[in-house]
This record gives sequence, structure tokens and C-alpha cells, in this order.
Amino acid sequence: MNKFVLAMVSFTLTAAVACRQNAPEGQHDAQAPRDSVTAPLKPSDSGYADVNGLKMYYEVYGEGKPIVLIHGSYMTIPLNWAGIIPQMAKDRKVIVAEMQAHGRTKDISREFSYEGMADDVSGLLKHLKVDSADVLGYSMGGGVAFQMAVRHPEQVRRLVVLSGTYAHDGWWPEVEAMYSQFTPEMFKGSPIETEFLKQGNDSTQFAAYVSKVISIDLKPYDWSKEVRQIKAPIFMAIGDADGVRYEHALALFRAKGGGKMGDMTGLPQSRLAILPGTTHIGMMVNTDLWMPMVKTFLDGDLNAPPPTF
Repeated sequence: MNKFVLAMVSFTLTAAVACRQNAPEGQHDAQAPRDSVTAPLKPSDSGYADVNGLKMYYEVYGEGKPIVLIHGSYMTIPLNWAGIIPQMAKDRKVIVAEMQAHGRTKDISREFSYEGMADDVSGLLKHLKVDSADVLGYSMGGGVAFQMAVRHPEQVRRLVVLSGTYAHDGWWPEVEAMYSQFTPEMFKGSPIETEFLKQGNDSTQFAAYVSKVISIDLKPYDWSKEVRQIKAPIFMAIGDADGVRYEHALALFRAKGGGKMGDMTGLPQSRLAILPGTTHIGMMVNTDLWMPMVKTFLDGDLNAPPPTF
């Protein structure tokens, strides 16, 4: 089997474990009840929202300024966010949901697309009577977050994209090439299959689920023009050993006012981070690197002058 395919399958199978290992001690989802992300931290609200033909499962934690977290491919709330929610919910209202065909949100007869999932997130915010929120997306969720800001700009205050792309060639060529080589058999016996079955899904539908989710990366897409017109400030973070090309992230940062000496021209409202020693999976493990940056970006004055001696 192509070594790059093996690498990506390894990512998909171990990402869930990596995310859970990053949860605070005693808060791994293996010890938690099925209806919440962690045993000690209970959602203040949870349930299903009727949006665009979906019954979309969601949970809400904490109080304060709202932030929406959008998970990656094949992930669920506990698999992707078990270690993140307790930290963010200390001073924010954290809204998490499971996208079409993921977790407790059952699939419907509809194309699986970034645009469709962005419309679902928009509908969820309306259901929760949240006028606007900060939006953070990881991997596939980063693409959904970009589309959320493109299609529903009035609902996005500030945008955070972790290891996500706004064009199909934003991935390194070998990463993009491997998607077509994914097969359902590669996921047999994996944490992904375990989670799928745990939610009461029919085991005979697992192959269709794997194929449908990967289909989103088999179609070319390029939102460069639309993304550069996003009005909301953008924080884009990738790892130095991620699957996302440095040039892809830099192109957007330059379009948003970056690529200049801030001491002379002032700081742009948008931010870029390339995290050292960080892979695509590692983005969800090395949260100590990006969480302080994200907090500063979300809570800080983006019009503040650069520091001086």
C-alpha cells in the first residue's frame, strides 16, 4: 500500500486516541456517559436541532462569549474536543455539534459538502438564538468554518482555522493524492468504527459512511477569492509538519494584511501561526501551544498599536 495512504489512515485511526489522551485526567470519554463529553463537566444544554432536514446533535458548555467548535472528518464531540471543552468553557459559552453523518447526527439523502455543513451550523446558531459567535474549526471543520464566514458573515465574529484549507491544493500534493485510495476496509476495527457502532448505527452502513465522508476531499474546490473577502479577522494555525502547505497559509495571511513589518505598518487584525514540532494530529495534542494564542486573538484588542520600547 502507498506509504502516504498508510500515513493518512494512521492519522484517522489515531486522531481520536490523541484527542482523548489530551483530556484532563479523569475526563476521558471512555469514562463518560454517552450523552456528554466528560463525566465531571455536564452540558448546560444538549439535544437535537432541526436544521436543513437534519436532526443535528449539539451540546453547550459554560457561560460567556459564544464559540462554536467544528470537528474534523470521522470525529465526534468527545473524540475531537474532550480535552478542549473543559479549558474553553471556563470563561466562554462553548457550542459543539456533530456534523452530517457523524456521531449522533444521522445522515440524510444529501450531498456531503462544506457548504451544506456551514449552513447547518448557521441553522444551529439560529436554533440556539445566538446572533453571532466566534467559530473554530479543525481539519475538515476548518473548511466548514471558512464556508461559515463566506456564506453567513453576520454570524461570525472572529474565525479560527486549525490545520484546515480553503482550496483543495492547500494540502501537500501527496496528501491530496492519497484521498482517492481510502477504502472502508482500512478502518475495520478502528476507534472510528467503534464510535460509529456505539451510536447505534447499522454495521452494514459503515462502508457507506467512510466513503461518503471522504467524498468531500475527492472533488476540487477553491474559495480563494471568497475567503480573501471575509470581513471577520482570521487566525490560521498549521503545524510545521502538518498536511497543509506553508504557502497556502501565507497567501491568505498576506491577503489579510500580513507579510509586512508591523513595527512600521502596524499589526494586521488577522494572525498566522506555524507551530514547531506539530503534525496534523499533533495540532489536537499540542494545545498548550495554540490555546493561549487563540485566547489572545479572541479576547484582545485587534486594533492595538504594536509594542514599543
